[in-house]
Amino acid sequence: MIKPLIKLNGVTKSFQTGELAVQVLKHINLEIYPGEFVAIMGQSGSGKSTLMNILGCLDKPTSGDYLFDGNNIANFDADGLAQLRRQDFGFVFQNYNLLHGVSACENVAMPAAYAGLGTQLRNTRAAQLLTLLGLESRLGHHPNQLSGGQQQRVSIARALINGGKIILADEPTGALDSASGAEVIKLLKDLSAQGHTIILITHDAEVAKNAERLIEIRDGEIIRDSGAHTQSRALLLEKPEHLEPRLGYELLEAIRTALRSMRSNIGRTALTLLGIVIGVSSVIAMLAIGDGAKKTVVESISAMGSNLLIVRPGGPNQRFRWDLFTLVPEDVDAILPLPHVAVAYPEISGSYTLRYGNVDISTDVNATGNKMPVARKWAIAKGTFFDAQDEAAFSTVAVMGQTAALKLLGTEEPVGKFIMINRVLFQVIGVMAEKGADPSGNDQDDKVLIPITTGSLRIFGRRFLRNITISVDDENAMTEVQERIRELLLARHKTEDFTIRNMASLIDTLASTQNTLTILLGSIAAISLLVGGIGVMNIMLVSVTERTREIGVRMATGARHRNILQQFLTEALLVSSLGGALGVVLGLVSAAVIEHFGTPVDYSLMPVVLAFSCAFFTGLIFGYLPARKAARLNPVTALASE
Repeated sequence: MIKPLIKLNGVTKSFQTGELAVQVLKHINLEIYPGEFVAIMGQSGSGKSTLMNILGCLDKPTSGDYLFDGNNIANFDADGLAQLRRQDFGFVFQNYNLLHGVSACENVAMPAAYAGLGTQLRNTRAAQLLTLLGLESRLGHHPNQLSGGQQQRVSIARALINGGKIILADEPTGALDSASGAEVIKLLKDLSAQGHTIILITHDAEVAKNAERLIEIRDGEIIRDSGAHTQSRALLLEKPEHLEPRLGYELLEAIRTALRSMRSNIGRTALTLLGIVIGVSSVIAMLAIGDGAKKTVVESISAMGSNLLIVRPGGPNQRFRWDLFTLVPEDVDAILPLPHVAVAYPEISGSYTLRYGNVDISTDVNATGNKMPVARKWAIAKGTFFDAQDEAAFSTVAVMGQTAALKLLGTEEPVGKFIMINRVLFQVIGVMAEKGADPSGNDQDDKVLIPITTGSLRIFGRRFLRNITISVDDENAMTEVQERIRELLLARHKTEDFTIRNMASLIDTLASTQNTLTILLGSIAAISLLVGGIGVMNIMLVSVTERTREIGVRMATGARHRNILQQFLTEALLVSSLGGALGVVLGLVSAAVIEHFGTPVDYSLMPVVLAFSCAFFTGLIFGYLPARKAARLNPVTALASE
């Protein structure tokens, strides 16, 4: 006894429309045997398409049993049904349902990818099938380059790629002229003769006559069955081995599919990339500018000496004025012996007129100690700096900054020249190296340095100091030294009429402020990256809507839910990764251009890694929802979409 391949017992199918349930199939009892050529005929609305969907494991009955090869499909989950479709069924549709972005050979090979066949093997088999069907010269043609009859033959080859034990042909001649339709019917007859079970769905009685068995359906009920043909036929075509694809294989196929989709929809891909590129490049450029500004400020202050303590007149709660008389040279002598104090020197400064020949300029005159270059790490470019003997002798010698020397003497050699400072004649004995601007933007090179004793007596006419600068030999002891100086001056002055500024703390404060600004800039740029991610999600949602039928075809040919999820999620990740890579390049180029025009920029690896990672995870997060939506589509609903 030959067992039926397909057996339906009391199968019904109802669709719920609001509170109304519409019964499309009513207690269908049917047996189909291996190798039969069966035509199921009925007019539109008779239920024949619904019956085909159930027979092809695209849908499940509302009630009753469907036994396939003795197994009840009610026990199969969605992936189990996908496996059945992949291994045993092949579909031929009225509208062909070919993927338009790929060649005929790739269309045919698609179901084999879900069956675990290697690329070369499935392409070879696809080419062989197309050659058998007379399309050997059309392997690389896309569907829009093929006639209707040729497209239907591609569809038949696709149905056979995994063996095609059962071929379900839904109105296969409906969109064809009579000659092409006759060719398709002949192909189906040949396949039946080779042992394939053919189930032909049609409303045309002339087409149905070509089958060995005719089943007529009306209003959801079988009203006529010409009877089963149980003569067994051996399946002559070789059925390829079906493998359970590994995760790595599936991911590779998902990448290939995603790349093909991106290439075939280049405009949409470019628009999706744009948001990610702008976001990533903004993050990199903004952070580079912020880090560059921070580095410049810190370097500027560090050049003044990060191990310095500066004592200025005026108490902590007193408004600062340069003319407060609270610090005296004896305070410097008292500070010098303290532990960890390397250098301590006094300073008095003010703006005065300098004259050389008939040239007058106004610049800062700074009366200071001979240890100032050591503490400030300020080198001598020419000549020498005054020493302790010059201070003791009240020598009228001066050392000029480069800006002051250029303004006063032009191109003349400054060393050895005599200049007037506030009507006092001084000899220039040296020129300082270029220092640049301080954090406030003032030019540190636009000044003249003279001995503290000479300046106090002959220029400023006072011994009270503008500030005392202390260099500490161990930066870890800065706080300790600061507290000892405070205690010492409190004991000497009997009141806190001074303020001590810790330059290391100032650097930390400015760096912290700059970090905040950098984070602010980065946050603004990150918002654009977020907007780009939302753009990815929107474009992918549109893509799912546009490609709903493609998803249905893939499911009908054996794609599991995870295959669809992988395909669309991989596409989102590829778009985001490509956009991230282009954004990195654009961001670095933008930063270089900005740097070229004078804005300080600091490059580092972390912003690049951070921006690219954000782009990648943006694709992962925002691509998941559209991918999940695609994976959850019902195959029947997807195939019916326009």
